Amino acid sequence: MPLEIDLVKDFWNEASCGEDLYLKGDELKERFENQSRIRYQLEPYILDFAEFEKWKGLRVLEIGVGLGADHQKFAEGGALLTGIDLTERAIEFTSKRFKIFDLQSDLKVSNAEKLPFEDNTFDLVYSWGVIHHSPDTEKVVEEIYRVLNKNGSARIMIYYTKSMVGYMLWVRYGLFKFRPFISMKTIFSTYLESPGTKAYKLKEAHKLFSAFNKIEIETVLTHGDLLSSDAGQRHRGWLLNLAKKIYPRNLIKSLLPKNGLFMLIKLEK
Repeated sequence: MPLEIDLVKDFWNEASCGEDLYLKGDELKERFENQSRIRYQLEPYILDFAEFEKWKGLRVLEIGVGLGADHQKFAEGGALLTGIDLTERAIEFTSKRFKIFDLQSDLKVSNAEKLPFEDNTFDLVYSWGVIHHSPDTEKVVEEIYRVLNKNGSARIMIYYTKSMVGYMLWVRYGLFKFRPFISMKTIFSTYLESPGTKAYKLKEAHKLFSAFNKIEIETVLTHGDLLSSDAGQRHRGWLLNLAKKIYPRNLIKSLLPKNGLFMLIKLEK
């Protein structure tokens, strides 16, 4: 396994996405319920994007199950589920979650750059904020295409370069450090989340998924772009707290509604 993959795996094995922020409560069931509630309060657009109930009786693969909230929604909607994650920690959490709620999924640790499935296996491949962390995202997209049925669908979220989160990171780690010419590629790769994290422009996203017959892309402002929550597990401190107090959220919503971090992509094979 290449070193870069090890770095990504180690980062997310320290804490599955949102674990330290939202997995709170006395009993594990309560903690999972709280995490789901907070997740969909902060990111309500997931529900319309994923259409969890649409896939009843169909074969669904989720790449990057994380804490398992979306995976649970697919299971409750009646999907025939398979889930993978690069980290043992995420698979352990999601397995416990499914046992508590008496749900079924074939869960396994796996690298999305080499999916352990036959061609034309799934009706839907779903991945929320995962594949941009892979060292070889292009290979992951090839694998998604390969394992989808002839008329299969994919719902993928990746990061958008021209986002308020990106701009704020540039101010913090570029302008304030007297490095105004630092590239956005370096900004995202070094300062957002796991090492090597990527973000894409719209043209780049269309190229990335060009093998698909149909591509629909929407960008949305997130709680990170609006500083309405903790921005991520790497970012804390007085500067962020001050920014939250003076941040012009309503102005951003009015003037820059499409400059959000999340790029929601619907694909048809």
